Amino acid sequence: MIDPAEARAEGLKALEAQLARDFLNLELPAKPWVPSRSVDGQMVRDVVVIGAGMCGLAALAKLKLSGITNVVAYDAAAKGEEGPWITFARMQTLRSPKTLAGPSLGLAQLTFRAWFTAQFGDAAWDALDKISKAQWMDYLIWYRHVLALPVLNDTRMVGIREEGDHIAIDLEGAENGRVLTRHLVLATGRSGLGGFSVPPFLSEIDRRFWAHSADVIDFDALKGKRVAVIGAGASAMDNAATALEAGAGQVDLLIRRTEMPRINKMTGISSFGVVHGMQHLPDAWKWRFVDYTLSSQTPPPRSSTLRVSRHPNARFLLGCSINGVRVDGKALELDTSLGSMNYDYVIAATGFTNDFAGRPEFETIAPHIRTWADGRHTSEMGQARPGLSDAPDLGPDFEFLEKEPGACPMLRHIHCFNDAAMLTHGKVSGDIPAVSAGADRLVRGIAASLFAADAETHYANLQAYDTPELLGDEWVDASPLIRKEGAL
Repeated sequence: MIDPAEARAEGLKALEAQLARDFLNLELPAKPWVPSRSVDGQMVRDVVVIGAGMCGLAALAKLKLSGITNVVAYDAAAKGEEGPWITFARMQTLRSPKTLAGPSLGLAQLTFRAWFTAQFGDAAWDALDKISKAQWMDYLIWYRHVLALPVLNDTRMVGIREEGDHIAIDLEGAENGRVLTRHLVLATGRSGLGGFSVPPFLSEIDRRFWAHSADVIDFDALKGKRVAVIGAGASAMDNAATALEAGAGQVDLLIRRTEMPRINKMTGISSFGVVHGMQHLPDAWKWRFVDYTLSSQTPPPRSSTLRVSRHPNARFLLGCSINGVRVDGKALELDTSLGSMNYDYVIAATGFTNDFAGRPEFETIAPHIRTWADGRHTSEMGQARPGLSDAPDLGPDFEFLEKEPGACPMLRHIHCFNDAAMLTHGKVSGDIPAVSAGADRLVRGIAASLFAADAETHYANLQAYDTPELLGDEWVDASPLIRKEGAL
């Protein structure tokens, strides 16, 4: 009898062999072409990527396949724990359809489907409903391995500064010290450049009593407790369900809206046109699309909602706004539009913010980053909206723009390849559906910039190139004979 583990290993081996043949046929990776640089004997990286989650890996892979090989990614997480998938993502499966190509960069053998069917077969694929989050993490680990992507884990970026023509990055962790790079890519995920969005009424409350939905939470400690989850989105459902499954005594979802959002509007228009066209729309149209989507809100998946509602000790409290919170002994008293309510613990599923001024590693660049509030948003677009107005105003290659031209030149070489880029570029740098298109756009811009910066070197190489195509023995010059005979 064939051992299932051995069969899966053989399937992956065959897939990797096919991928190697595809690379051979496509001449990938491209040969390295960027001239090397050093400063006082220290190597200068062409690109440093911060973050080795899905977006960071896709960017790193596209760089390598494009012949930009003097690159590295740093991630603060341990190896195999990058991104949210097995840390603060508390859903059971991905929300995206299993058929999406994801970070495969147009290569069939790099898709999740190829990875899955190589191990489990077509019948198992047909039976699969949604991809489990743990299996998606396993796929990303394989993706990193099969492409031999240069990632250093347990290393955190703690500072950025300009140093001559380069960007100096301060690191702490497994690698310490200063790294020089020509381009910096911030693949920092859902939190983008800021952090947790926390309601003002919780900001002064002792953290013993509450957590953000993306925090590390000891759900076992909530057994028998009264728990409130603020919000009605996917993360609210996932955290509520996890608390219920851990044995919480009561879980209430406090939902400000009087109706649950039911329709995922962007799903209805997803297309090649949206992916590549959103970037080129006039600003008023960009704002209109994103503002309408946020106003409509994205509903939580049906399965995630049912995961909560099947518990008799779960309550959906609609039209429940929170006016204030105070500590009452060992619990919290919430003043709500439905009256006073008491809970042992509160989970705020309230999203993220673009307040990059609050991140110490960005303190040197934060004052100089131009946002949509700095003139790009106009009154004709409608009312300013937090989360949109403070979004960074980016160039065509995800590069930051300066609030005051000339005040921070290195910004043009720092690329915002994370969720904060959505308003300028569309959803190509944070979600599974269009991450390959985003990585392609990013790397095309970086490649063009690197080539232009080294134009003199490339021109000198052009002049110095002296490998002959013709050796001189391929023809005979007949013109002397014609001149001698006096006829042409």
